[in-house]
Amino acid sequence: MWLSNLNLVLADEIIEGGSVRIEDGEVAEIRAGPVVQPTFDGGGRLLMPGFVDLHGDMVEREIAPRPNAMMPIDFGVHELDKKLASAGVTTAYAAVSFATESVYGHIRSLENTRAIIEGIKRLNGNLLIDHRVHARYEITNIDAAPALEALLQNGLVDMVSLTDHTPGQGQYNNLDSYIASISERRAITWEMAEEIVARRIALRHDSAEVDARLRDIVGLSLRHNLSLASHDDDSVEKVAEMHDLGVMISEFPVTLEAAEEARRRGLWTLMGAPNALRGTSMSGNLSALDAARAGLLTILAADYHPAAFLLGALKIAEVSGGNLAKAVAMTGRNPARAAGLMDRGEIAIGQKADLIVVEAGEVPRIRATFRGGRVVYSDGTLHPLRPHRALAA
Repeated sequence: MWLSNLNLVLADEIIEGGSVRIEDGEVAEIRAGPVVQPTFDGGGRLLMPGFVDLHGDMVEREIAPRPNAMMPIDFGVHELDKKLASAGVTTAYAAVSFATESVYGHIRSLENTRAIIEGIKRLNGNLLIDHRVHARYEITNIDAAPALEALLQNGLVDMVSLTDHTPGQGQYNNLDSYIASISERRAITWEMAEEIVARRIALRHDSAEVDARLRDIVGLSLRHNLSLASHDDDSVEKVAEMHDLGVMISEFPVTLEAAEEARRRGLWTLMGAPNALRGTSMSGNLSALDAARAGLLTILAADYHPAAFLLGALKIAEVSGGNLAKAVAMTGRNPARAAGLMDRGEIAIGQKADLIVVEAGEVPRIRATFRGGRVVYSDGTLHPLRPHRALAA
């Protein structure tokens, strides 16, 4: 199968009006010009690698769209699968939380978390894109450690991040602002929200037990060759601590200083595509655009909104001197390599034919998504021309 007359976004250059041959689900040949009688004529659109999302917070929302409205897990995973394919995501790590149940409610109960992970793994062979599991281990939730360890031993987890949402540091370093957000979100009084925050702070007091469980999780993850990430690093000291544990990805660094230290130590730095698209963090932390301008950003993730991937990458390209290839690497090659995936993330011979066709314009759009050379999403504007093999021009 040939895709022709496309502007190919390669790892370090863009080939205008190029062509790609796909065979057995992989990129088999790249041509600098068009071919005769291709399977698809791209009409001068962009051809980019499919997005590799290392941190997507969407699956819980699909299963529990409202706090007291639980949907079947299989239904939620299938619905998310369609949305991700239409957003150009071809490999997705569902960020499933081992958080504190009393704070986050039933959707993040240990029972639910385990069932979601098992459901993703059971369904993956019959889904449009490649779904993997990113276990977010809240280090104060020591009761969840045995369950996560069992899932790791059974090969049901593909990536682990170490999160510490204790109020007063990291993402929630402003206590009054955090209490106010809980009060507003849950429609409760300030005093009730303050009590929730106090309980969360108290969970961190037994540091010896917390640290022991943390070391167990880290050791098991590394023995299974999984990528480890930290979350909301807010200082040089925090980055150093995480690096010494074996972390290789710094997710959502809170400050420019933390991002600088992460890069100095050779860590990948990950930030959200919605942050890049909006130009600001919803929590008032480091802007992805500022990190990109400083040359500190290496990975974009869907975070909470996969549709922001494309426009977020284009915003990054704008602030990076128009370097589209560099910005696209943050959505494909870089996250794939950070996760230990060497077979996808770029348009290159031998790589999986996970590709997206993008229409430029006032509102750029994804017209089609290919996974392994198969169309898994199309808006109807990219039509196959001929079913047979094309001839080289």
